[in-house]
Amino acid sequence: MAQTPPPFAAYEWMIAWRYLRARRAEGGVSVMTWISLVGITLAVFALIATLAVRSGFRAEFVDTILGANAHVTLYQSTEVSETGHSSRVIEDYAAMAERVRALPGVTRVAPLVKGQVMASFQGRNAGVEVFGISAEDLATIPRIAAPEKALGDIGYFEDGIAIGWGVAQQLNATVGDRIKLISPDGVKTAFGTSPRVNVYEITYVFQAGRYDIDRTRVYLPFTEAQSYFNREGVADELEIMVAEPDKVDDLAVQLLSAGGDRALVWTWRDASGAFLRALEVEDNVMFVILSILVLIAAMNIISGLIMLVKNKGRDIGILRTMGLTEGSVMRVFFICGASVGTVGTIAGVILGCLFAIYIDPIFSFVNYVGGGGVWDPSIRGIYALPAKLEGADVLSAVVLSLGLSFIVTIFPARRAARMNPVEALRYE
Repeated sequence: MAQTPPPFAAYEWMIAWRYLRARRAEGGVSVMTWISLVGITLAVFALIATLAVRSGFRAEFVDTILGANAHVTLYQSTEVSETGHSSRVIEDYAAMAERVRALPGVTRVAPLVKGQVMASFQGRNAGVEVFGISAEDLATIPRIAAPEKALGDIGYFEDGIAIGWGVAQQLNATVGDRIKLISPDGVKTAFGTSPRVNVYEITYVFQAGRYDIDRTRVYLPFTEAQSYFNREGVADELEIMVAEPDKVDDLAVQLLSAGGDRALVWTWRDASGAFLRALEVEDNVMFVILSILVLIAAMNIISGLIMLVKNKGRDIGILRTMGLTEGSVMRVFFICGASVGTVGTIAGVILGCLFAIYIDPIFSFVNYVGGGGVWDPSIRGIYALPAKLEGADVLSAVVLSLGLSFIVTIFPARRAARMNPVEALRYE
């Protein structure tokens, strides 16, 4: 008794390969094969490139948020005195900072004095937000102590003032220049409150990586900020860093307990939650749209296989009369379609990974061709197009592409397998 050959035997692969490489004169559809292959390649490339840019955007924004801002801000509710004066300052900030610092998971606590003023230099003005902080605490902020770009030395912070890169550009000032800070809440006199104007030397210029931070942020030594903003002996809030920012909400109760009865907390998720949720919705919508693109590319495989089945009707009839089973015929055409999908997926993955890896020179070339100014950081918030290649994104693109390619191949393959050999050979 003859032994039944196993599925996907060598002869099935051989027939499928002959059909794929056949020229049109021989009844093949090599042109449609190439169209399908290119379509799958470009669709997978677009999907991986988009997922990489999406991951890069999210990672860059979260990194700049966590690297230049507090993970948690601890402040106090408004208290109204007997004279009707309202205040939210923290009088026992040193003791409160020690209590918070003792909590497990807290890595850094820094008292802050904050205020909005106008910075002026040689006729140029810019609205800035001043953060009064000690030199020791400033040196522990990752995006400030180790920024993308810097001028001057952060070690001389106590001798002057540190400003963002965007502030320096607006004022056309650099390290060594002396700028004015003008506050409307200055000295109180019998004739009212007069503006306070102080002059400080720029000792450090930083680029944190976020346009909105670099364009507005200024750091002033803590004791000087207390004097400048009439906050002698008090602080406005505590800036807190934690070991696991993603689990910052779990510390909220402990932080409130350490802060006292009037304590309130504001986490980085509260500040940026709406943006992150919008980014997540955009990510999901973009993935669905690009998945449809992959599906459209996979549909080319169907059209190519239908043409192949039609052109190879005589061959199918002969193969069936020679003893080829319906399953073998189906597998032959399945191999044809699946091979196109697999090769196209592999090529798309390679192109997508190369795009993510070499995105900086590619972006520089596009910017050069576009005459510069293609990327506006004032709109995007960051200075360059980021991309982060993640294994999960690549795997999802591969699974989606191969899954659709294999599924759409089944239908024309079944049609070929069910073809009646008598009908196929009747008019030959």
